[in-house]
Amino acid sequence: MAVPKKRTSKTRKRKRRTHWKIKAPNLVECQHCHEKILSHRVCPSCGHYNGEEVISK
Repeated sequence: MAVPKKRTSKTRKRKRRTHWKIKAPNLVECQHCHEKILSHRVCPSCGHYNGEEVISK
């Protein structure tokens, strides 16, 4: 079984984890009511998607 010869230092471990970031959600403006929504989803406030009413509110 493979066993590490030396202990991984804190710096080396943290350098490897520098890319584990939380990204901000990609918000776009609704064409109908101009509220911020997630892209490619039905607007929760007005029920429109891509210029059409999908859910009646």
